Amino acid sequence: MAESKFYSPLKIGLFTVSIAYFLFSLHALFTLSWIGEWNVLRGSAWFWILITDVSAYFGLVFRFIASLIAVATIVFYFAKKGLPESTVFKVLKWILVLEALYWVPLFLSGLMGLMPVDLSGIGATAGLSLSLLITTGIPCLVSSIFIPVALFKLAFKLKPNKPPKDAIKWSLVAGTLYVFVFWLNNMGMWIATFLLKGETYFSAYPENMFSFVLTVYGLPVLVAFTAYVAGKTIAVGTDTLEKLNLRPIGAVITALGLYFLWNYLTWIFFGGNHLWSDWYAWFLGHNLDLWMLSLPLVGLPLLFKRNNS
Repeated sequence: MAESKFYSPLKIGLFTVSIAYFLFSLHALFTLSWIGEWNVLRGSAWFWILITDVSAYFGLVFRFIASLIAVATIVFYFAKKGLPESTVFKVLKWILVLEALYWVPLFLSGLMGLMPVDLSGIGATAGLSLSLLITTGIPCLVSSIFIPVALFKLAFKLKPNKPPKDAIKWSLVAGTLYVFVFWLNNMGMWIATFLLKGETYFSAYPENMFSFVLTVYGLPVLVAFTAYVAGKTIAVGTDTLEKLNLRPIGAVITALGLYFLWNYLTWIFFGGNHLWSDWYAWFLGHNLDLWMLSLPLVGLPLLFKRNNS
């Protein structure tokens, strides 16, 4: 009986998510086809692509280390049937700091998206690009500034000998920012795809229309709900994990994971040359957060959790 209680659905879900976090980071780390892609570009584009690619790769190294620590820690947790609280807090701090460092280099990509970069080498003209602004400039600037600040703050507030009130606050702030950034990024990619492909790309393929609506209109609803849950929790001054209402948090985590899962399965079941576009090139080929499709395995146990033990 004690054995079955130790291996709870939530713990198994956390283990699975950490595996996904690690495997997607590992795959991206050894996908090196981007090296030298700047050589075909001219003007200022080669410089910007060079520095943004290289800096983003360094950021990816930090995320890979974070994922490796996460997997190793949870394996040791299961093997030893638990870990000291001080060890858990130290590990969480390292993971948060390394994850924050993953986002910081994207600031350069954000700058590129705001500047009149010469993209003549890839068939575009020099000047400020609306597509680059909404897919790279704004999302990368927001994510590279606000997410690291929240994660660094959360890591600083994680102290085993202090009440977790501030840690709860900043974890909710960081979670809200993640959902907001995913909306900005994916909305920008869908709008850019719409401008390039036209409305027939949506009217002819209902799965594209559903994903477009889910992204442009559904995700901001999730952002608003996440912000509401975070604001309400912070406002009442929740100061212990036992008092934390995990069900709405589980709902947010599940919904976000299902969003990633739906878009991934859309390509698996309906994909082909007729459906390929910048959206799928981004979502399947350049999206380093695709590991979040495993999040329902954590969200569902929280959603149906009877108590906060």
